[in-house]
Parts: sequence; structure tokens; C-alpha cells
Amino acid sequence: MSSGGRIGYDAPYMPRGCDMRWFSTEEICEILSRFEKVIILGDSMMRHVVGSINVLIRKDLGYGAVTDWNFSPEERQDCFCNYQFNVKACSVQGIFKTADVVKNDPESLACPANTIDVIIEMMIRFPIPSDELDRLRALLPTKKPDRPYAFIFGHGLWNDLDLQATLDWLDTLIDVSKQHAPWLVSSSSKPFKSPTRPKDRAAAAAAAKRERKHESGFWPRLFLTPNAAGKEKPDEWIVSQGNKALMVFEEAVGAEVRRRGVEHLGTWNMSIQSNKFDGV
Repeated sequence: MSSGGRIGYDAPYMPRGCDMRWFSTEEICEILSRFEKVIILGDSMMRHVVGSINVLIRKDLGYGAVTDWNFSPEERQDCFCNYQFNVKACSVQGIFKTADVVKNDPESLACPANTIDVIIEMMIRFPIPSDELDRLRALLPTKKPDRPYAFIFGHGLWNDLDLQATLDWLDTLIDVSKQHAPWLVSSSSKPFKSPTRPKDRAAAAAAAKRERKHESGFWPRLFLTPNAAGKEKPDEWIVSQGNKALMVFEEAVGAEVRRRGVEHLGTWNMSIQSNKFDGV
């Protein structure tokens, strides 16, 4: 997926080395129901991810990502379809947790009742404020649930693509989660610390891999790196957040998160040459 591309501006995206197909809403519901909770942590890019999930599980391209149950007629006109994502007055009314749909508009949820639970917590910068970490702890039970928890992370632009800040952000979230919910991994697991010397990294990665084989928990985790910049990207960000910086960041983050046992999905190739209303 991360290595695909487009043939021409705004042409359909094509994956490289794998097949891609549309999942039906029923299939998506089944996949999400395998987890006790899907926790999405990150910035505005992740808000779009959870919005896209809500569009699919509500079978509503027009208003599926937003709290349309309390919209005025004017809001229904202004926030239709793509505008629910790219108009700020609409996107701030996004659905941040499945529980809100169940409470306010249960008939719009296509998944069987009480089978899925998707939630996002906005955590955009490092250092992470203590109240945000408290919200993460509140999502995690101390007792092991019947189904696993899945995490989707996304970070980068709000710390100006600072690699170390992003890794510190991720390590903090992983450590806090393991401390509060030790059932996520075995008690023998230790926090990963990246070696400072390049020649030590291969040995450290091998040791981390061996350790993961002995973990008793099943903790699926995915990290998404930011998408490509578009032609409307403000000039003051071209150097620090332009496409060269994004490509270097994606490659470095991918290598580092894999050493931590976290899957990585790069979004640069799949988003270059696509239309972005604000360049971001």
C-alpha cells in the first residue's frame, strides 16, 4: 500500500505489490468487532481517519463523519459530502466515538448493536499534557478484556516533523498504556529504547523481535505518517513540512516504529498528486 501511486493528477490510486479492493460495510463491521475497542490517537489527520470509518459504518457518504442529528438546515447544506471534512465549522462537529452514535442516532449504525467501539483522542504534541494521558488511562481497563484492543497512531506535523519528538510521543503512549494495562503484554516486556549508535540498532531490533515472541498479550498497533503536501501548502512550511521533509520523515519513522513492534503505513505515495483543498 505504501509504495503505490497515481498515473496523473488526481488519477485513481493503484497499490504496488498487493491487491486492493473495497470492503463492504458488513465486512468492516466484522473486522472492527474482533476488537473490544479501537483507539485512535493523534492529530487532525487521524480525525479524518475516524471520520472515514464512520462514513463506512453508517453507510452515509453525505453526513456519516459528523453529528448530523443536531444539524440545522443550513449546516446540512454547508457540511454535505467532502465539506464535512474540509470545512472547519463542519469538521469540528465530527463523531469522535461510536458511543455518541449509539446514544443519538442508533438507527444510522449499520453494525450489529454493541459489537464495535471506535474512539479517537486528539493528542497532537509532545510533551503530552497530563490530562490527555489521563484520558488514555481512562480508556484502558486494568483487567484483561475478552477481545484485544487495537491502537492506531498518527503524528508529525504538529511537532514540525521532528523525528525524536514523534518517537518520544509514541514511546510515552506505549509506556503509559503498558503501565496502566499490563495485560497488553507480558510482565517481562521492557520499554524499547533506541540505541544512539547506528551499529547497535540491528542487534537491538533482533532482541526486540525475540522479546515480542514471548509476549503473552496480543496488541495490534499501527502508525500512520502524514500525507504528501499539495500545491496550496503555505510557502512558509515548504522547507520544514514540504514533500522532501515528509518523505525523509516517513522512511525514518517506519524503521523506528517497526523496531517497537508497531506496524507502519506510509501515506505519502498514496496521496501525492491527489487534490488537497488547502495543501495539507
